[in-house]
Amino acid sequence: MSEIFPEGGQQHPIDLTINAQARSLQVHPWTTLLDLLREQLDLIGTKKGCDHGQCGACTVLRDGKRINACLTLAIMCDGADLVTIEGLASGDQLHPMQRAFITHDAFQCGYCTPGQICSAVGLAREGHAATPDVIREQMSGNLCRCGAYSNIVAAVQEALPLMRAAPQAQGDQQP
Repeated sequence: MSEIFPEGGQQHPIDLTINAQARSLQVHPWTTLLDLLREQLDLIGTKKGCDHGQCGACTVLRDGKRINACLTLAIMCDGADLVTIEGLASGDQLHPMQRAFITHDAFQCGYCTPGQICSAVGLAREGHAATPDVIREQMSGNLCRCGAYSNIVAAVQEALPLMRAAPQAQGDQQP
């Protein structure tokens, strides 16, 4: 390692809520949120795709808004409320968006699905999803190499009224 990032360098304390659980952690200043989630907390539903913020596989919700975990330093999330794909369901009860993705077969290989679902939940909270064209535009930061886009749009359209009817699901809280 270089002098800038010495082996075992100084870690900094952060407090955050992840999937409704308060956590106090020590992180290196260069640790991305994605690496914190996957490598330190074993929340492997959030995927590492491009590691450059271009594919959306790492999308999670921070204070209810969609972010790319690969572009976010963990230390920047001190005090944040984070929701990953693992935190959307309530016990055995799937989130309405998760159920809609299953109903509409909105995944093929499934690699992009956690990021797609988190992005769709954030999109629904933003209130922009009025038409299929708007949904496609607003979801354009999440790539599906298998081409399940029409099924993803159908799933988002189905879940929107369900989310409005039951906004208590994890990740649906208003800020």
